[in-house]
Amino acid sequence: MEELLELKDLLISGNISEALLLVEEMTEMSKDDKLNKIISFGIILLLHLIKQEAEKRTTRSWEVSIRNSVRHIQRTNKRRKANGNYFTQAELQETLEEAYQSALEQASLEAFEGRYEAEEIAEMIDRTKIINQAIALILENPI
Repeated sequence: MEELLELKDLLISGNISEALLLVEEMTEMSKDDKLNKIISFGIILLLHLIKQEAEKRTTRSWEVSIRNSVRHIQRTNKRRKANGNYFTQAELQETLEEAYQSALEQASLEAFEGRYEAEEIAEMIDRTKIINQAIALILENPI
């Protein structure tokens, strides 16, 4: 809110160049916020995909969590007025790559009742397959 008031003052005073710099800064802040949300939901999405792959099974709870995470990622990434997306497929993939280790560590606590370390779970699954599966889910049937 503070930034909007500052922007208003800059525009009223005719300081367009400073106003444009502030708009760029606000845009970056907004994009960072969206990125953080996508990472959070990406961790949840990857966590359940990892557990499915490692345990060779699924549960209704995991399925619901996967669907909810996909919806939240799609919604966060959607530009309402411009009718596009904030992040490209490549950027989403990079974001999921960043989230993967956290998801793997969490999966090691949950899969197989926590009997395996993250490194052991990693040996049971195909990282590329999991990330590609997550991307495919995010890109299919966007909201």
